[in-house]
Amino acid sequence: MKAFVAGATGQTGRRIVAELVNRGIPVRALVRNLETAKQILPPEVELVTGDVLNATSLGDALGDSTVLLCATGAAPGFDPTAPYKVDFEGTKNLVDAAKAKGIEHFVLVTSLCVSNFFHPLNLFWLILVWKKQAEEYLQKSGLIYTIVRPGGLKNEDNSDAIVMTGADTMFESSIPRTKVAQVCVEALFLPNSRNKVVEIVAKSEAPQKSFEELFAAVI
Repeated sequence: MKAFVAGATGQTGRRIVAELVNRGIPVRALVRNLETAKQILPPEVELVTGDVLNATSLGDALGDSTVLLCATGAAPGFDPTAPYKVDFEGTKNLVDAAKAKGIEHFVLVTSLCVSNFFHPLNLFWLILVWKKQAEEYLQKSGLIYTIVRPGGLKNEDNSDAIVMTGADTMFESSIPRTKVAQVCVEALFLPNSRNKVVEIVAKSEAPQKSFEELFAAVI
C-alpha cells in the first residue's frame, strides 16, 4: 500500500499524513508550496508539487500510489468561487485521476450536515452544497470509497470515544482532527468501511469501541 494525500499541509491533512507514517505506510503528499510542506510534514514523506485544480497534472502526481485520501477544503475568504473550485472541481479531478490510475480505495473527508441546505455554513458560498456534490460524484465513479463526515473540528486531541453513524443522522457535536485522521487511515484496512458514508463525532459519555465495531455498525 502507498498512500497519496491531497490537502496534506492542512490541519486535518497533516494529521492524516502523520497517522499513515505512524502505521508504516509510504506517503506521497500533494502540496502547493514545497518549502512550507518540508516544515510541516515528516521527512520520510514523498512530496510532489501540484494543485487539484490542474487536472492534467494529477495522473503524474499520483505516481505509484495505490490508495488516495482527500482532505482538501476551501479556506474562508472573499472568493465566491472557492468552494465550488476546491471542494467540487478539485475533488472531481482527483476522482477522475484516481479512476484512470486504478486507485484501490478513495477516502474523502467532507463535513457533517452536507445534506442540510439551510445550514449556516452554506452562507460561505454554498460550501456544504459543493461538498455534497463531490460526495455524489465519488459515489457514482465506480471507485471503492469511504466518505468521512466529521463534526466540528478540534485541533487538540482528547480521550472521548468516537461515535460513528450513517449518513444524515448527526447534526452537531465535535471531534478532534487526530481522531478524524485515525478513522480515515483505519478505513483503508477494514472491509466494513467500503462504499460507506460515515458521520463521526467524539463524546465523553459514549462507550469505547474498536474501529471494526464502529464501521460494522453502519449499514
